[in-house]
Amino acid sequence: MYKVNVNGSAMKVEMDFSKKTVSGKPFEADIIEFKKGKFHIIRNHRSFTAEVVEFNAAEKTFTIKVNNHEYHLIVKDKYDELLHEMGFDAMQLKKGGDIKAPMPGLVLSVNVSTGQQIKTGDAIVILEAMKMENILKAQADGTVKKILVTKGDKVEKNQVMVSLD
Repeated sequence: MYKVNVNGSAMKVEMDFSKKTVSGKPFEADIIEFKKGKFHIIRNHRSFTAEVVEFNAAEKTFTIKVNNHEYHLIVKDKYDELLHEMGFDAMQLKKGGDIKAPMPGLVLSVNVSTGQQIKTGDAIVILEAMKMENILKAQADGTVKKILVTKGDKVEKNQVMVSLD
């Protein structure tokens, strides 16, 4: 099941490819890719041309053009929804900057020191929350400016644990 946000609107379209449904209704169409990223679609005796203008796999965003009208799509699957419910919004984590607690928890370890140079993907803090160990990683290259927690500290959601430059 996928949820698609179209042009930033609150309208959500639920797609289930296994059942061939869109928002719970049957969906059938003839779709042919005639050129890489360009499609011809026939649905309900109407013809459409569609083109994938831009695609960002990491952010799961698309810009598509259907009959010369552009649409910006944000696609979320059940795992994205679960991460959102748990406070691990992918977009929020990718901004870099300070490392904040995504949910209340216990600091198991701090893997950096003040002044240390870090690279994208480096493990910064290990947080135990909901009986799971969560490794919080750097989302951008930078320098550790200040460490605000130590092993054994209890933290609240959105509490800054490590400040980065």
